[in-house]
Amino acid sequence: MPETAPRIRPAAVTRTAHSRDPDPELAVRAIFAELDAPSLAGIVLFASSRYPIEALEAALVPRCEGLTLIGCTSSSEITEEGFSDGALVAIGFPRSDFALSAIRFDALDRIDAGEAQERVRSLVAEAGADARRLGDALHRAAIFLVDGLSHSEEMLTVNVQDALGAIPLIGGSSGDGFAFRETFVLDNRGFHRDAALVAVLSSPRPMRVFRSQPYAPGDTKMVITGADTAARIVSEINAEPAAAEYARLVGVRPEDLSPAIFASRPPMVRAGGEHYVRSIQSANADGSLTFYCAIDEGLVLTLGEAADIVGSMRTLLGELEESVGGIDRILGFNCVLNRTEIEQRQLLRDVSRLMTEHRVAGFNTYGEQYHALHVNQTFSGLVIGQ
Repeated sequence: MPETAPRIRPAAVTRTAHSRDPDPELAVRAIFAELDAPSLAGIVLFASSRYPIEALEAALVPRCEGLTLIGCTSSSEITEEGFSDGALVAIGFPRSDFALSAIRFDALDRIDAGEAQERVRSLVAEAGADARRLGDALHRAAIFLVDGLSHSEEMLTVNVQDALGAIPLIGGSSGDGFAFRETFVLDNRGFHRDAALVAVLSSPRPMRVFRSQPYAPGDTKMVITGADTAARIVSEINAEPAAAEYARLVGVRPEDLSPAIFASRPPMVRAGGEHYVRSIQSANADGSLTFYCAIDEGLVLTLGEAADIVGSMRTLLGELEESVGGIDRILGFNCVLNRTEIEQRQLLRDVSRLMTEHRVAGFNTYGEQYHALHVNQTFSGLVIGQ
């Protein structure tokens, strides 16, 4: 069947820019010039972990006076040209159509849930006041960015969404490729570890959050029989050493376990009538497995398999286009293991083309947040209409 010609869209109101210049100052200078920063209400920026943090911070912070900046380090980027590595990518929201207000949470393991919810409610009120200049018929969504090594996503997501009320939450966990050393979030004051950002985006343009998952459960089940829940480490599966048992179930040797295997055969848990991926982050020297998401003893998991990645994404993007009357921009959060599976299947060009045609910009994450859920191996995001 011949490919359908890309839809011709009017020029986007949101703006995107990216740079692969290895010099942080030159990369930031180019991006801010292209975005016309003085005309913006805010910028969302994703930075490759290859950039030196202190130099990048020194280039960014002085340019952010008078606008809201949020962002994080990435496990690779999604630019207006599709998947990328080693880049800075930014999405600018003009004041003519948008308002963006944000707060930051620090020391995530010591957060008081009640105080956190009160701060979020205050943010909602502040965002409402700031957005009055845009009129009365407004759409709102909350963008959530969190340190991907904090292990705090589940607790924060539930509490933040509860405080947001009817405002839907969407977001991603910061990354640093597969290094798992240092991940940061970014605001007007710089980069921060063990921190999270909540921002409310308001606009008269239609907005919708979404979550998609190109994986389906298979027939092979397993039970977690030993785990350190706080550290997200599984020591035993089916009463056997976790890494060896998982390797046996997927048909490889324990020494061959890698992100490519974890991406193609992800464990899935059933909850509320749906299956959700519980991705494996790494196989450890002691025979245990570290997960990206919360796990617990007694949890029954089913091995999943990837479905038609390109076909399911094409269908999703078409439905999103229809739902908002034409896409102006998609702020996308794609799991780093999704990208690994796409590369293994040699689909990088096809998926990048779809993302470019539908104006996706964003980053590859250590996990995605959707409403009150922290999930893995999804393509999630916020679609903004024309």
